[in-house]
Amino acid sequence: MDLLKHVENEFALEKDFPKFSAGDTVTVDYKIKEGNKERIQQFRGVVIQRKGSGIRETFTIRKMSGNIGVERIFPINSPFIEDISINKRGKVRRSRIFYLRGLTGKKARIKEKRF
Repeated sequence: MDLLKHVENEFALEKDFPKFSAGDTVTVDYKIKEGNKERIQQFRGVVIQRKGSGIRETFTIRKMSGNIGVERIFPINSPFIEDISINKRGKVRRSRIFYLRGLTGKKARIKEKRF
């Protein structure tokens, strides 16, 4: 196991992303390659979960596209993530809010944290 941790530390990218957790609304600027062109696509939604630790940490974002829910899993240490910006801080009691999948409309709202 020590060898695995050593390799993870070698390939870790040093990026300064803000601290965010489940319930927060974030915008992820993601680099997409189409042929020989590169562009940045923004994916904005609610963070459903953060999973893993270290170099293998991922987070899942859910957004509504029309009437269809779209979820996407992003690795924190991905070289394709340009920036993560927090739009709203959500007040939730759980670290994994999968119950959001079954809710629509006003029931799917998350209260905003006050500072």
